[in-house]
Amino acid sequence: MKIPFSILDVAPIVQGGGIADALQRTVKLAQVAEESGYTRFWLAEHHNAPNIASSATSVVIGHVASHTKTIRVGSGGIMLPNHAPLAIAEQFGTLDALYPGRIDLGLGRAPGTDPITARALRGERHTNGANFPEQLEELQRFMHPTQHAQHAIRAIPGEGADVPIWLLGSSDFSAALAAEKALPFAFAGHFSPTYIVPALKLYKQSYVPSDSQPKPYSMVAVNVIAADTDEEAHYLATSMQQMFLGFIRNQRTPLQPPVQNMDELWTEQEKFMVEQQIGSSIIGSKETIREKIQKLIESTEVDEIMATASIFDLDARIKSFQLFASVMKEIE
Repeated sequence: MKIPFSILDVAPIVQGGGIADALQRTVKLAQVAEESGYTRFWLAEHHNAPNIASSATSVVIGHVASHTKTIRVGSGGIMLPNHAPLAIAEQFGTLDALYPGRIDLGLGRAPGTDPITARALRGERHTNGANFPEQLEELQRFMHPTQHAQHAIRAIPGEGADVPIWLLGSSDFSAALAAEKALPFAFAGHFSPTYIVPALKLYKQSYVPSDSQPKPYSMVAVNVIAADTDEEAHYLATSMQQMFLGFIRNQRTPLQPPVQNMDELWTEQEKFMVEQQIGSSIIGSKETIREKIQKLIESTEVDEIMATASIFDLDARIKSFQLFASVMKEIE
């Protein structure tokens, strides 16, 4: 049985490009993903980030869905503490009405930004993620009310929408909650490699079956950068390394072009910190990618792989995802 493969995107803004350019690139990538056999194309919510154009995530999902035909489009994810559950139910109910059977709703509890921006987003609600389980239940009630419940407020659109809810996480909290709620779970291995195996193991061992989701279903997101040779792939990956170096230095800039030598840019300590964050990255030729992906699947027993790639050049980025798709089609 072939393992499904998908894409996580943030509509990256590159040096010398703008927001419109970033969104056009995302649409082009989604169209190539659809042609290449990808299962879903997810967009992530981030704010106050000069390198990310997917802040208005629901809007971008609708834009991508309108320019594709069959691929599932969703959020990876919506940071629920930033929003009123009713608003999310209405937004995704609307998306489902426009693009029936193609929309996913992945939810996270992190802010997706810095504390000051989070406060600006959340206003007087002052949510901090601690009440994420309660927000999740409220959202589920709006989207799937019980038959005999009487609600003064209804999500229209939203009520009865055919939108699967996923929980996303980078630790064991969401893994345990997804298991308790019988929801599919996606782990953010692209920036939290240490906890991939423990979180997925906890999810499967703790899973409480439901009528709608009798078995656990897990997905792991991982950085995948593929090229014709290992050397070329590692060269392309320096854009990603520069991005994570910027996170460490609290310097957010548009995605930078690749460089020949990262040692000219970072200290030994910074190199160690970046490599700790992106240690699960799969970088190389098709042969290298195949070997590393197979090891990841064997160690996690994951049901689906979601690839993300911070590559500066659009053509190189598209080729990387095409190479990854060809590898996944060969893996049983």
